[in-house]
Amino acid sequence: MDRRITPATPRVAASELRDQVTSNRFSKGTFMHVCVPVTDLLAAPDGPRDRQLLLGQSMRVFETHAGFSYIQSQRDGYCGYVSEMALGPVAASTHWVTAPATHLYAEADFKSQDMGLLSLGAELCVTETQGRFARTQMGSWVPQQHIEPIDFRFDDPASVAQTLIGTPYLWGGNSRSGLDCSALVQIAFHACGREIPGDSDLQERGLAPGLPMGDIPKRNDLMFWKGHVALVLSEDRLIHANAGAMAVAIEGINAAIRRIEDQGDGPVTSRVRL
Repeated sequence: MDRRITPATPRVAASELRDQVTSNRFSKGTFMHVCVPVTDLLAAPDGPRDRQLLLGQSMRVFETHAGFSYIQSQRDGYCGYVSEMALGPVAASTHWVTAPATHLYAEADFKSQDMGLLSLGAELCVTETQGRFARTQMGSWVPQQHIEPIDFRFDDPASVAQTLIGTPYLWGGNSRSGLDCSALVQIAFHACGREIPGDSDLQERGLAPGLPMGDIPKRNDLMFWKGHVALVLSEDRLIHANAGAMAVAIEGINAAIRRIEDQGDGPVTSRVRL
């Protein structure tokens, strides 16, 4: 079983896995939300970052021990460890951040102290509005121009991805401060109402069957390499978060294929149309 999407460790496992895995304890878990702008989802307590979770994202918490909670994200099923200080009680989300990023303000005034940065996809519980601002579950304020009701969705993943051009490349990053290839794709499709896995290999094997390699690429196709994914913009261009540019960038499809193969990462392995 893949530890990234199987809620089980030697210490604790999800109750529904009782007959499938060996663990010291089985738990139904409790539901909590991320209560900070962004937090790392770790492979082990104090271990390396696998992904990141944003404000308001819901998770099932199976155990908290020595400052870390073992969780499973409700958005994509990804499992791992987060700091217990990043978690809080469930608050029903009413809105989400639809701009690439927005600031949290101490008051309903853009001249007031800025309290943090929220990224595209962060979920909010708006408790009141005042002028051009909305008050969040954190007590701070965001510009109403940067949020939409929780059921709002865009209709073109490629357009969403293009709003993130220039975001720095960050392995395991899921925020405006840094993205990796699979996060860019996941965020773009989530913003359009389509949930997909969090890592490129999970995306490649878990989505629709691959297209014939000779097909002309179409907008919003996903193009995969070993350990990498890009989103097609047109028959000759794609967008991806990549370590070549160290940013989210647009690149010619043929140029990207040559560059990636020349750097030793192999050919295109598949292309998927959702």
